[in-house]
Amino acid sequence: MKTVKLLVILIMLIMLNGCFLTKIVSVPMRLGGAVISIIPVVGNTAHEAIDKAAEIVDEVPI
Repeated sequence: MKTVKLLVILIMLIMLNGCFLTKIVSVPMRLGGAVISIIPVVGNTAHEAIDKAAEIVDEVPI
């Protein structure tokens, strides 16, 4: 029974690929950038910088 649980956990870890893990980080960054873009004058510039950083996080090979 113990080996079955271990096998299930290992399969679940394999299924959680890097794409899923980087989305956990980049989605809140993108949401924060969308909120910041409301600020006049500097909002769009800050949003673009945050969006670029989120794209880099998405490309990290985890």
